[in-house]
Amino acid sequence: MKRNWFIAACLSAGLFLPACAPEKSGTDIPFREPAAWQEVLREKLPLLGHRNWIVVTDMAYPLQSRPGITTLYAAAPYPEVLKVVKKRLEKAPHVSAVVYQDRELSFLQEEDCPGITRLKEEMRAILPPGGIERVAHDRLIARLDSVSNRFEVVIIKTNLAMPYTSTFFELDCRYWNGGKQAALDARIRKAVPE
Repeated sequence: MKRNWFIAACLSAGLFLPACAPEKSGTDIPFREPAAWQEVLREKLPLLGHRNWIVVTDMAYPLQSRPGITTLYAAAPYPEVLKVVKKRLEKAPHVSAVVYQDRELSFLQEEDCPGITRLKEEMRAILPPGGIERVAHDRLIARLDSVSNRFEVVIIKTNLAMPYTSTFFELDCRYWNGGKQAALDARIRKAVPE
């Protein structure tokens, strides 16, 4: 009732703006236009840190129900979405990423999945293969399931209809690394013996 009164007030005052429009979704999940994924990623990236993940997926990737997982839909070609995510991560001052792809992707051939050769070439142009770790799809999904118990995971589904094409970005601290941590731990052990 209150909402109808507010909309009527906006209309009568000539102030009916898109902000006054009701949500377009019949579910509890707020409706977002497909292009909004870039805005959500832009807003979330400063909040994400090491141990968070960003995943770019194909259309059939499952909608996971854990509260720690945010799923967005990008009505854009997979390579375009992959390129945007990579560029945003490269520009981020606080995080870098370890990149994983499904091991199964390496074994897909054109006769299995028409168009996969071209997609692999486009992916190689965006993410050089030397920096990608290949892991079995089920292991990556299990890892995300475990990580999302404590840390945020952002999944961006694309309109791609090819299997085993997900790219997983495990975020890490850009300005601190394992070598620096080991040196610090050694200094602490030397100064404060256990």
